Amino acid sequence: MADGCTIADVNALDEAAFVGRFGHVYESTPALAAAAWSQRPFADRDALVAAFVEVARALDDDAVLALLRAHPALAVDATMADASRREQRGAGLTVAGDPVVDEIRAGNARYEARFGFPFIVAVRGLTPQGIADAMARRLDNVPEHERAVALEQVTRIAGFRLEEMVEA
Repeated sequence: MADGCTIADVNALDEAAFVGRFGHVYESTPALAAAAWSQRPFADRDALVAAFVEVARALDDDAVLALLRAHPALAVDATMADASRREQRGAGLTVAGDPVVDEIRAGNARYEARFGFPFIVAVRGLTPQGIADAMARRLDNVPEHERAVALEQVTRIAGFRLEEMVEA
């Protein structure tokens, strides 16, 4: 559900206001919002989402790694964007004493040691067990493939966030 912002409202924003509003869409990476702003005007919300996806996919390897590292680990009490906190809470990742959540917490360290960035998955619609299963499967990926999978998950998260912020 959008928070009342229309695509006309989005197109009317100057760069600073756009970055202020959408700078959190890619966790702690407002430069990507600035890059997406340069593709205005957007025909509709889908075009806005596509602009954000395009700027993320255009990043070089170092910038992709920085973007992935900007994301918080799942099921840990850490500093993160409000959207991340809501998403994790909605997926049941804040339940104290849940053995599956504890499994995810333990898996985070193995994952990050293997790939150099936190495990990232769009948690919307997933249960803690589904998240733990995805983590276990992805731990077997080769690093190059896993970076691509993680970037795709980041773009899914950004799309969900934009859908909540802008009316269709």
